[in-house]
Parts: sequence; structure tokens; C-alpha cells
Amino acid sequence: MSLSGVAARLRLLATALLFSTGGAGIKWTMLGAWQVSCFRSGVAAVAVWLFVPAARRRWGWRVLVVALAYAMTLTLFVIANKLTTAANAIFLQSTAPLWVLLAGPLVLRERATREDLVFMGVVALGMALFFVGADRPQATAPDPARGNVLAAISGVGYAGVVLGLRWVGRGRVPAESLSATADEAATEAPSGASDDAITTVIAGNVLACLVALPMALPLPPVHAADVVVVLYLGAVQIGLAYFLMSTAMPHVPALAASTILLVEPALNPLWAWLVHGERPAPLALAGGATIILGAAVKSWWDGRRLPFAQDAGQASA
Repeated sequence: MSLSGVAARLRLLATALLFSTGGAGIKWTMLGAWQVSCFRSGVAAVAVWLFVPAARRRWGWRVLVVALAYAMTLTLFVIANKLTTAANAIFLQSTAPLWVLLAGPLVLRERATREDLVFMGVVALGMALFFVGADRPQATAPDPARGNVLAAISGVGYAGVVLGLRWVGRGRVPAESLSATADEAATEAPSGASDDAITTVIAGNVLACLVALPMALPLPPVHAADVVVVLYLGAVQIGLAYFLMSTAMPHVPALAASTILLVEPALNPLWAWLVHGERPAPLALAGGATIILGAAVKSWWDGRRLPFAQDAGQASA
């Protein structure tokens, strides 16, 4: 599919907008966390399978291993949203880059740069602000302390997905073509990396559905509004969003894409406030702003450096 740069960016923006409604949607339904996780993921797996033909290819044991980490991320994110504020859930999940940078040298032997270490410190500071003091329980966030812990663990799971997809990509290209740093790796990703990611989305949602199913039964009374919300979360908030993202990403530079997708954590708390009147603690908002700002600056810095790295590589060839 050929898209203009503007059309691709608009699709990516729509992706971020859809992703951002997850917290408010999860809180809208009266179903419990296990029911939402099970049926949301079941619907999402079918929707992505139908919407994205590339997801029907490139299945293998490596992708299934990464799907386990994605299933953990999906499940913990839903449970966290039922326990703490939508802001806390999405901001703490957004600490995934911290765990990627910490584990990268051990798992993938990719060196962390000095700038990476500074970014790690910024994200760690933002994360610490969530655990200073105590959030006040509210109707949509009855157990914020436990929810914050689960949301932070979901960030570790998402880091596992990122590292796992890089590991899957290494299995598809010769070892000598792999980059020494994560920044250089972004410019040399294998052509099937996006297919691997979409396949992981399906497999992870299937696993999340199956894991949650025993805890989701027997079903409580289900109302029409619950059915509508779960269908929206699976088919639209995940399924349609991944279709838009899969068609847009090949036409948008990495820096622009990462910046546009920051709309998700920025808007997620807004929808929860507008729909449910949910108010995050001031320190949580400060921590979230620190994480988002750090990610934005890091993306901008990496975008500046990559063209110079590419020019140097071409000159030495």
C-alpha cells in the first residue's frame, strides 16, 4: 500500500488516539479485570488476523516466546487499570525503555551509550515519583499501590517484547550484519520485523485470552454496554489501531513515528478524567511528564545522531 507522508502520519496519529482510549474503556465496563483481559484479547486476536494479512505469516517458535512477554504485558495492564489510575498504568508501562537499556547489554550485547545512561536516570526519577507518598483510593482506582506495582511490571513485560523482537530479528539476518548499538540497529532492521511484531500481537492476545479464561469464568451478569465496550477494546482499540499502524509505519521516519505515538500516554489520563472524573496524584503527573519528556528528548537526540552514523558508514564502505 502506497501512502503519502501526510496520510501515513494521520494514520499513526489515529493509532495513538485509539491506543489512548484503553484506560477509560477498561474502567467503563463493570466486568472484572480477568473478564476484560480474556474477551478483549480474544476479540483483538481475531480482529488483527482479519485486518492485517501480514500477521498470518512468519509464525515460529521464537515469535511464540516473545508472545509470552506480550501476553503478560496485556494482562497486567488491564489489571493495573482496574486498580490504579489510567495515568499511573500507562506512565509506568512507559518505563519499558529503562528496562530495555538495562537488559540490552546482557541479552543482546548491545552497548549502552552515555546518552542512554542519562535517559535511564531520567526515567528512573520519573518512576520513583509514583512511589513517593501514597495515592488516595477513588472509585475508579480502589487499590493504587498494588496497581502501580503491576503497571511497573507490565513495563518490564513490554521491554521483554521489544528485546524479544530484536532477538527474533537477529535470527533472520547474518550475525555480521548486526549493529553494535541499539541506535545503529534501528537503521538496519530486517525487512520482516514489522511482520514479526504483528504476528506477536496475535499470538500474545491468544495466550492472554487463554490464560485469563479460567479466572474469567463463571461470568457475572453481562449487560449490553459491557459487550459493546469489550468489542470496542478488542476490535477497534487494538485491532483497527494495529491495522493503521502496520500500514503507516513503513512510510514514516522512526523519529516522527516515535514522537507521534507519544500522544497515547499524553491523552490516556485525559480520557479517564473526562469520562470518569479520575484525578491522578500531582506527583504521579510529574513522574509521567518526566518519563514522556525524557522519551521525546531521547527520540529527538537519536534522530539527530543516526544520519551522522549512516554517513560515516557509507564513507567507510
